[in-house]
Amino acid sequence: MKACDLFKELHRHRKYAGIRNVNFTRNRTAKYVIYSLFAFVIVYLIIIAMGLAFIVNDNDNNEISSVECISALFPFILMIDFLCRFIMQQTPSQIIKPYTLLPIKRSSCIKNFILTSLFSPGNFVWFALILPYSLMSVVFNYGFSVTIILLVYSWILIMANNQWYLIVRTLINDTVIYWLIPILVYALVFSPSFVGRNSNIEQMLYFYSEIGAMLQNNNILPIVIALIILGVLVFINQKVQLSYIKREISSSKNPAKHQISTFSFLEKYGECGLYLQLEIKTILRNKNPRKALIYSTLLVIFFSCIISYTTVYDSRYMTNFWCLYNLVIYGSTMLIKIMGYEGNYFDFLITRRENILSLLRAKYILYSLMLLFPFILMLPIVIIGKWSLIMLVSFTIFTAGFQYFILFQMAVYNQQTIPLNTKFIGKNSMNDNNFQILASIVCMLFPVLFVSILQLMFEEIISYIIILIIGLTFILTYPLWLRNIYKRFMKRRYIKMEAFRATR
Repeated sequence: MKACDLFKELHRHRKYAGIRNVNFTRNRTAKYVIYSLFAFVIVYLIIIAMGLAFIVNDNDNNEISSVECISALFPFILMIDFLCRFIMQQTPSQIIKPYTLLPIKRSSCIKNFILTSLFSPGNFVWFALILPYSLMSVVFNYGFSVTIILLVYSWILIMANNQWYLIVRTLINDTVIYWLIPILVYALVFSPSFVGRNSNIEQMLYFYSEIGAMLQNNNILPIVIALIILGVLVFINQKVQLSYIKREISSSKNPAKHQISTFSFLEKYGECGLYLQLEIKTILRNKNPRKALIYSTLLVIFFSCIISYTTVYDSRYMTNFWCLYNLVIYGSTMLIKIMGYEGNYFDFLITRRENILSLLRAKYILYSLMLLFPFILMLPIVIIGKWSLIMLVSFTIFTAGFQYFILFQMAVYNQQTIPLNTKFIGKNSMNDNNFQILASIVCMLFPVLFVSILQLMFEEIISYIIILIIGLTFILTYPLWLRNIYKRFMKRRYIKMEAFRATR
């Protein structure tokens, strides 16, 4: 098969992959909501572009030109773009599984998927900011040639950032230690703001604005350098994806020996205690659940340190956001995929009546106890007087009650098996369930908006008491809503059994 024909065929397969998905029917509803949020982001970027253009155009002293201004902001734009890609974008190694048994070179598949990723719609999102800004500020000051040069330079940087993300995402799927690579790289990128005698944010902006000065003089050297960086990243990405796929396919199937932990102290709690043992062993003895736990714990520690030792997030809105976000991290990264790992042995779970209900109870108890970890880490913030104790307690109770109530609903809607140990060619990192993305957005944004509205209507202490009462209500009634989830789950058990089998 020729390269062109192979590209067309693989493109057609990926185009219809969503339709073949077991979540297709449910995804359509969630997809419309996500599209609405996506449209909101586009409008928001256009508004930012207009505001930025007005500020630059009203600059009477001409301290910085329009091209220099957008060039100085590119480090921030590219870092935000890099972080946002973790929500949606898959790596080539995550979508190659159906093609590993076909008579097609894996290298050819990787090249096709990398080429497709370069022209994916997500790479054009930032043009909602760059294009209006260029039309309002660059065209009339420097002409169309400089505008085209700026747009081409921007597109090359975004494509290079796409390849950079794919490399980093593949590496950190292997081990957590590779997070040091993006940390060191971004430390180097932002080093002009903290290295040197006169280092500050203005010095960093001036440093990167020099690239804009070259572009506005029709100097294409930045484009040449950006193309070289893109080529190098594409080459590295291809090698990284292929090496990890080969390593996983050819890896030994002999399981490593583990020391068996019985957690026998839980046996006195009956059937719920047995399922607590199952949940703990699933997390600790399998690669993907264990990796999710490690990532969540590191995030909790990182955000707790940031909140404790900086004053950046001391405003009321940011205080609410980071406290609630820090508490819901375990749920948003692990509980959001509830029943996904159990899909590997789902047939055995439904052999006895109310097995699923006991499993859900065990999960609720375990994840509620896990909230003690971020609670303890944030206690020093209360001790030094930045937060009040009632705020921390009420938000913790609210997370264990209302937020977990929302996340546990995913037990009814999740019907895709998540591999316990496969890293690269499995489906553990494939966010093709738009309902999960929507539920995550609701858990992240709705509580903050709700708390902010309460604080506008009432005094802070009263708003915290209301939050506390809502959380306690859901905690005290958890047997009722868990049983409701169980009944809805069992009505769909045969559909789920078929879906879990199909996605193993």
